[in-house]
Amino acid sequence: MLNKTNEYSESLLVHFRRAEELRQRALEFQALDLNVGQLCDLELLLNRALYPLTGFLNRADYESVLERMRLADGTVWPMPICLDVEEKVAASLTRGQRLALNDQEGFLLAVMTVQDVWQPDKKKEAQAVFGTDDSARHPGVQHLYDQVHDWYVGGPVEGVISPIHYDFRDLRLTPSETHRRFIQYGWRRVLGFHTQEYLHCAHREMVLAAAREVGASVFLHPVVGLEHPGSMDHYTHVRCYQAFVDKFPKNMIMLGITPLAERWAGPREALWHAMIRKNYGCSHFMVADDHGDPFAGTGRDLFYPLHAAQELVREYVPETGIAMVPQKKMGYLEDQARYVFLEGIEQQAVKTISSEELRHRLEWGLEIPAWFSYPEVVSELRQSFPPRSQQGFTIFMTGLSGSGKSTIAKVLMVKFMEMRDRPVTLLDGDIVRKNLSSELTYSRVHRNLNVTRIGFVASEITKNGGIALCAPIAPYEESRQANRDLISRYGGYIEVHVATPLEVCEQRDRKGLYAKARAGKIKGVTGVSDPYIPPARPDLVIDTTAMTPAEAVQEILLYLEEQGYIT
Repeated sequence: MLNKTNEYSESLLVHFRRAEELRQRALEFQALDLNVGQLCDLELLLNRALYPLTGFLNRADYESVLERMRLADGTVWPMPICLDVEEKVAASLTRGQRLALNDQEGFLLAVMTVQDVWQPDKKKEAQAVFGTDDSARHPGVQHLYDQVHDWYVGGPVEGVISPIHYDFRDLRLTPSETHRRFIQYGWRRVLGFHTQEYLHCAHREMVLAAAREVGASVFLHPVVGLEHPGSMDHYTHVRCYQAFVDKFPKNMIMLGITPLAERWAGPREALWHAMIRKNYGCSHFMVADDHGDPFAGTGRDLFYPLHAAQELVREYVPETGIAMVPQKKMGYLEDQARYVFLEGIEQQAVKTISSEELRHRLEWGLEIPAWFSYPEVVSELRQSFPPRSQQGFTIFMTGLSGSGKSTIAKVLMVKFMEMRDRPVTLLDGDIVRKNLSSELTYSRVHRNLNVTRIGFVASEITKNGGIALCAPIAPYEESRQANRDLISRYGGYIEVHVATPLEVCEQRDRKGLYAKARAGKIKGVTGVSDPYIPPARPDLVIDTTAMTPAEAVQEILLYLEEQGYIT
């Protein structure tokens, strides 16, 4: 069995002499540069956080995990950890072949011995892991369909070196390091706490109450996951966790961070997290009633039944060996100046602030009360998330050729240049095609790639406090949504659907595109031979049929003022 070892070992990193041998031999191996999610999986494989796995799942283990949450030999394992590759890579691989696994700069990290290469049934995987195969209902399914390649490669790996990090290195603890520290501290009962959220006063009281209940010390183990270390949010999260830990009694809590690529698979996700914390040396694991739900904390209806995650983790305790501790939310009872569990208390009497409300207060420069969060945490948040009037933002205009996007963008640029409060950059569709995406065709894949390239540039402008004006056709929802998800991390994102009808655009036809398309001289013209999918939830809809560019710009400026981006 190549995916499971009989005994625990500290890591899958080989002896330095073997590592030198692999480096020399890897020059002849086919190489694969891993993406961020794959690097997270590989790092946890190498440091044994994903014990008992010793590599990416082979086909038998993969199918067994889908069907019964167990490896082929019967060992409990809830999450398929697979190495996905493009079809052309899969076609070049054979059983027994060695594959060099590199970081994004081409630096060798590990060598895989190929055991299986296969094309999975993604619908089956989605149904098994997420409970639905509908990408519109679950972002994890959408990621599986749109971001994960269509072929999988499985086999054991030999680690040459773990992925290199230059940030917070003292917090990036491996399971062997946490085991040693727990022993040194005399901690036999350790409560693991997994989070991606900012933590405040009520969280401290909640963690302390849970620790007292089970008689354990605390291992705060937040996820830094897929957030790029270059983003401000990444550093803010960790600095806030450091400030949070300082509010605990000495010698009862330890902070570590883990590069986990979360799947948001609900109960399966919670069981996976529990098993990972067991590998880090925890005896107990705190599980929220909505743990692993993609919509937890968003204000939207949960996808998974409440408490389902807790029930699944509890069910497998005899096999996983880590006890489930239910996470009990707390709020502030102002008339008694104390924190209380929300369960069993009349909600109107208890004060809480949701993640959405916290973001609203930050964006609008409103007060954050002392009962909710610590001054050190609030200071970090305000520095990283200034009010909207001081943030960068992107205006992303989408619509048919001839709808008026470019003209509106040019007028907007002039208006912002007159304001002189932020640098402004115009990313017009035609200009980007010429200078950034000249090698791309007009296939759906390349159209989406062109739009996400625009989104990447816009995200950098937004992150650095500027204004990005984007005016591509952007006919497909998936790339527009990817841009919204990316850019919203750094500042404002305003999607404007310039919804001028096709017949009006054809009448204008300044470039002659529609006439040539109707005559059959060119193909791939959006609205004629290629579809245009209107945005699902645009922030603004503008029809320039009977509206001048100046009037359209005025609508956008009024919206920006209403939303607090300009004053």
